[in-house]
Amino acid sequence: MTCCGGRCGSAGGRLEDPSLVVLDAQSLHAASGVPASTTGRDANRRVPCRKRALAVDVLGLVIAAAVVPACTHDNAAGIALLDKVAADNASVVKALVDQRFKNAVVDHGQKLGIEVEVVTRNPGDVGFVPQAKRWVVEQTNGILMFFRRLGGTTNTSPPRPSRESTGP
Repeated sequence: MTCCGGRCGSAGGRLEDPSLVVLDAQSLHAASGVPASTTGRDANRRVPCRKRALAVDVLGLVIAAAVVPACTHDNAAGIALLDKVAADNASVVKALVDQRFKNAVVDHGQKLGIEVEVVTRNPGDVGFVPQAKRWVVEQTNGILMFFRRLGGTTNTSPPRPSRESTGP
């Protein structure tokens, strides 16, 4: 016999399906061979970029992802994420977003039956300050960046051994 009829996971009666997701979008440099039709220029970076938008649960597990040109506003990425989340996870009832997402995402979430809460930042904070429950998407973005394939001069792989003979 299970604690909740088989609906819970193995960790302390937590439900397997998420009820809360956290949304965020991040601009990433595009590789040199990427078609211009799928990239855009981020207003801050002035280089060809793509925007990766993620919806993660409270454990940091990716629930939905969307990749759009960097010139696309966060609202469009947020709406695409909410559509994916609603289609795949009927259990989600709330989403947390940062201040870059505007009323369009909140209104779209309301149509889908998902309450979207904009988490505001304390104006006195300087630099990166983790915000309660929203930090988990920043952590996931950091992990994804850490394991990203490196190329060009930023490659951190060990140097190749020399072909010259080291013998006497």
